[in-house]
Amino acid sequence: MKNTEKITDDLIHLQDLKYRDFQSRLIPGVDPGSFIGVRTPDLRKMARAMYGTEECRIFLSTLPHRYFDENQLHAFMLDLNTDFIDCVEKTNIFLPYVDNWATCDQFSPKIFRKHRKELLQFIRIWISSDRTFTLRFGIKMLMSHFLDDEFDPAYLRMVSEIRSGEYYVKMMIAWYFATALAKQYETAFPFIKEGILDPWTHNRTIQKSLESFRISQEKKTELKTFRR
Repeated sequence: MKNTEKITDDLIHLQDLKYRDFQSRLIPGVDPGSFIGVRTPDLRKMARAMYGTEECRIFLSTLPHRYFDENQLHAFMLDLNTDFIDCVEKTNIFLPYVDNWATCDQFSPKIFRKHRKELLQFIRIWISSDRTFTLRFGIKMLMSHFLDDEFDPAYLRMVSEIRSGEYYVKMMIAWYFATALAKQYETAFPFIKEGILDPWTHNRTIQKSLESFRISQEKKTELKTFRR
């Protein structure tokens, strides 16, 4: 379609070849030829400029995209959606095409924070997915929106029960529990003390906690004793 071709041309105009080469090495598992090399601030600026236009509507309805940068632009456009139901619907359409940690982790619609109660039902669906990055996205949404005022200890159990051999899922579980230890230490600590997580995720959680500036030295010393 001419509209999407113009968007691709605009992205190529913003290309930074050195950044492209760096980025393609940083994100394994994605075809190096799919990287244009557009920096994130430029992609976000482009998303803001286009959002709400007919060009944007057509672009969001045209999947799959050819380039990694187009997926990034797609995610950043959805981040701007102010209609919760529409955003969830478009998120569900987009998630099967998310094939890397960078797009997954940078994708975070702002409207979700205003609808946490409704969001939870969709998180439960995402974390039961057999798609690596849909599952990772669900855990990330639980980490982003339910470790503060909306926290419930049941969510820790929900994440601990996820079983996956996928590296990017296990890393997100470790990230989730390290963040839980920073924000809800007394409730999260028993999951480490009792060895509820698999050994690899357990040890990676401790390592990420030791690297955190939000966990006291006293707690880090305690955590070290539970390495497996």
